[in-house]
Amino acid sequence: MNNKHKPTTTSPAPVLKRRGFLGSLLATAAGGALATIATPGQAAARAEVALDRAKWAMRNHDLVAQMIAEHGRLAPGYQSGKRPYAVFDWDNTSIMNDCEEALLMYQINTLSFKLTPSEFAAIIRQNVPPGPFSKDFKNAAGSVVDLDAICADLDADYAYLHASYKGLAGSQSLEEVSRSVEFQDFRAKLYYLYEAVNDTHGVNVGYPWVIYFFANMSVAEVSALAEASNDAALGASLTKVKYTSPAERPGRAGVVSVSHFHGIRLCTEVATLMDSLRRNGIDVYVCTASLEDVVAVFATQPKYGYDVARENVIGLRLERNGERLRNAYLKDWPLTWGPGKTVAIKQVLVAQKGYGPLFVAGDSDGDYDMLRDFPETQYGLIVNRMKNGKIGELSKLAADQISAVKPRFLLQGRQESTGNWLPVETSIKYGKTTPQLLTS
Repeated sequence: MNNKHKPTTTSPAPVLKRRGFLGSLLATAAGGALATIATPGQAAARAEVALDRAKWAMRNHDLVAQMIAEHGRLAPGYQSGKRPYAVFDWDNTSIMNDCEEALLMYQINTLSFKLTPSEFAAIIRQNVPPGPFSKDFKNAAGSVVDLDAICADLDADYAYLHASYKGLAGSQSLEEVSRSVEFQDFRAKLYYLYEAVNDTHGVNVGYPWVIYFFANMSVAEVSALAEASNDAALGASLTKVKYTSPAERPGRAGVVSVSHFHGIRLCTEVATLMDSLRRNGIDVYVCTASLEDVVAVFATQPKYGYDVARENVIGLRLERNGERLRNAYLKDWPLTWGPGKTVAIKQVLVAQKGYGPLFVAGDSDGDYDMLRDFPETQYGLIVNRMKNGKIGELSKLAADQISAVKPRFLLQGRQESTGNWLPVETSIKYGKTTPQLLTS
């Protein structure tokens, strides 16, 4: 997930092809960094190490290309038995926007649940502290919404939808049932509840909570749902939509409104970087705060162009009954957000290899720890979302190091209205036209 929520201590389509790797790039295509390569067959070496310029900030591109040249398989001292590796966050780093949040909205819009009304009622309350949400979560009348009230409304909505929709226990088509006030209320209030749980109680509660809605599904069913959601989001425009529950169905919670940022975009620069790393004997891993099985669909399927090995995707995990997922977080597995990402990398990778990652990429507070915790990391690349918090501290440090000969952190600009990287360190927020380096 995009890790936009603050942590808390209160409780634990058409086939899309990645832009081709340019094996015949001129020597200058990877910048002056390649001049340090000293091997027989210079042309072949340059073609292998070359990193597509695309829309990289020029200095970032040249430093990363230099890193590949110095640590990849063409470098003196490279040991095939001690391969360097890189770790990437997924949401809002390897792609534009958040595939888990897109999937939640897709799941709501298609009523893709395998839950009885009683199971659904239990899950929306599971591990969420009772009582009012934070003061930001008010209804149209100005009253703070509480858990019991909104869950009561969702109980009634889901009971109607479950009995009506032919994909559950009813006979109506999705088109028919989607026109009902119960559906409109359900969509607005369930997504509102997701935001309220995360912002009030933190990701330690909210991130496991949202993946419990996959309970009773097989891994194959979740994967198919994720693929359908990915393809729909890739074909959708990047736009923020405000959803308001119907005034004629206020229920106990009242009328509420919530926004969702629709659309996803692939990131050519990350895909080609992953390709260049692998070509040069540097392994690629993903560490995500979304469900591991969901991100694996995006990261591994050839049509999306990232080509990460399935075993190299690390993320949130659920308990299973055979192939069926349960609404229970995997025992003794870290929540792969913030400090939990470092724990998972140490548990899975450092324990096996004996050393940390050479390169780490992230965008938010959830990536702060893995960006800075490993002494072996040469660069921490921060996709510049101009955020406050801990990632804001690292972004400020990266900004201060823009002219440094040996920076530790790199800022990479992006334009949110298009989802594309910009060839500079500054970014342009959605709805804005002025580039910014840091949050104002």
